[in-house]
Amino acid sequence: MTARLFPLFADLRDRPVLVVGGGAVAARKVAALLAAGASVRVGVPELEPGLQALADSRQIVHRAGRFQSWWLDSVWLVVAATDDAAVNRSVAEAATIRRLLVNVVDDAELSSFQVPAVVERGPLQIAISSGGAAPMLARRLREQLETQLDESLGALATLLARQRERIRARLPNLSMRRRWFDRLLDGPVPGLLRQQQSAKAEAILLDTLENIREAKSTGSVALVGAGPGDPGLLTLRALRLLNQADVILHDRLISKEVLALARRDAEFIEVGKESGNHHTTQNRIHELLLEFARAGRRVVRLKGGDSFVFGRGGEELEFLRAHDVPYEVVPGITAALACAAYAGVPLTHREHAQSVRLLTAHCQSSIDGLDWRALAQERQTLAVYMGVAELEQLRANLLKHGRAADTPFALIENGSRPEQRVIVGTLDRLPELARRHSVISPALLILGEVAALAERLHWFGPAPLVADADHALHTFADAA
Repeated sequence: MTARLFPLFADLRDRPVLVVGGGAVAARKVAALLAAGASVRVGVPELEPGLQALADSRQIVHRAGRFQSWWLDSVWLVVAATDDAAVNRSVAEAATIRRLLVNVVDDAELSSFQVPAVVERGPLQIAISSGGAAPMLARRLREQLETQLDESLGALATLLARQRERIRARLPNLSMRRRWFDRLLDGPVPGLLRQQQSAKAEAILLDTLENIREAKSTGSVALVGAGPGDPGLLTLRALRLLNQADVILHDRLISKEVLALARRDAEFIEVGKESGNHHTTQNRIHELLLEFARAGRRVVRLKGGDSFVFGRGGEELEFLRAHDVPYEVVPGITAALACAAYAGVPLTHREHAQSVRLLTAHCQSSIDGLDWRALAQERQTLAVYMGVAELEQLRANLLKHGRAADTPFALIENGSRPEQRVIVGTLDRLPELARRHSVISPALLILGEVAALAERLHWFGPAPLVADADHALHTFADAA
């Protein structure tokens, strides 16, 4: 397994760096080091023409001959770029003894640091590394970023660097400074820099800096739907709010991949609730939202799926409105849509289902309030949230009110996540198959004729689990 690397940017200005090797690869490394201001020494019997020209003009120092350990005296960094594996190993071993960071080109095992693929916009640099495991992938990502990042970002970074001390003196409070930056970057300054109007952009920056409102900042709450777990399903607005938040109150089942996209220095508070274990009550969540908002904090209430689909988002908005707390809502992809899509199950289909019903069955009271006669009708799809513990009751009620025993189902556990599983079968065997495969929360049940399509249309993760192949094929043929 490739070791996880610690990312850093090294200041090599006027610091000696040794490159062992004199070919085209070494020349590329030397060029990058010279651009960073390093004092480069190149050790090799003979230099290629470009390096020789640099040596002749005294831009680099040439150590002629085969590698000698004394070449490492006083250097800060070492790069081994020869085509001789034995020489590269000798360089790496000698550098390691002296506790020097060394990069052996195309040899991650011998290297203690990797040279990343870099996107540069003036002083702004984005480094991409695969830990030496897949450098071509890192280069491909760099190519994509090169097309997406505007050249004016370099001018923006230069402007902000020039005014850094003035900004910090005017806004010593980190939270105020972050808000000011958000307003600045959302305003006209980036556009003016793209139009090459740098003087006007700087004037607007200084004006906004001098005319900061000193009034106490007002906190706010954003109800953000995190979707089912795949971070790629977040909306752009959700991602932006996660990076602006001072406090993130998140559900228990929010994936670690989604949380990793949030602002690193935000305060993360898990307020998860699960059946039979409400370690954070809804009233306590309300209290936390009010407490942080009144303290001037920007709060994200991060919910799995969508806040307004069995997420109690309406209750939270009513509470916030009653206490005059500013709020907004960012929808997320709810579990029924996401799990069905990732399992290859269309919720509606011209031949099988003309309507969809979303329902929750997490407790007896929610089950007792359902219209079972309507739910048992054919040619509709039922998407059941939080129903793993109540599958016996679901089956009994549906069969009692006329739903056919051979109605197909797809039970989707951890939908859209790497560990996704799909269990398919028929209604009469639903609880038994769930127990056989030890299905646990989070899981969504899709019941209806369309569920039979999971076998044929699945595309994400392993194929659906079918306990009885003959029965499954018969069911699929009936549905098709």
